[in-house]
Amino acid sequence: MDIAAGPGVFGIEIAKAFPSAEIVAVDWAAVLELSGQNAERAGVADRYRTIAGSAFDVEWGAGYDLVLLPNFLHHFDLPTCAQLLRRIIASLTGDGRIVAVDFVPNEDGVSPPFPAAFSWEMLASTPAGQAYTQSELTEMARLAGLSGVTVKPIPPTPASLIVFE
Repeated sequence: MDIAAGPGVFGIEIAKAFPSAEIVAVDWAAVLELSGQNAERAGVADRYRTIAGSAFDVEWGAGYDLVLLPNFLHHFDLPTCAQLLRRIIASLTGDGRIVAVDFVPNEDGVSPPFPAAFSWEMLASTPAGQAYTQSELTEMARLAGLSGVTVKPIPPTPASLIVFE
């Protein structure tokens, strides 16, 4: 499942890499029109399903092996993110995983430059969002009932891969 799928890039790339993968994209209806077109162009439309609505409210079912959260957690405060993670955990298979892509500033909150600046942008433009440090992501995981996170940079981009454990 690809939550806040946007144009569908992450889910579509997984579908291309794994021919048996079926992708369920969750986002607003207008956004999913674009992701559906992109799935068609990528040749994976027969394995690409969409569910329109808010990730916090829509029914998306269960039995997922992988849930993607691309560029999403930074929009919300830590307790709201933990609540969403708990909901996702309930929809996973026994060995299912949650993987996010986001900007992760260092613990000092001012480096590296792009993730730190992005955090300020989220603080200024959302009701309570921010780019979370690894220790904050670890706390988020703990509040959701998970043991922690592994954060790996995705060079050459300023983004990081976050694997919830």
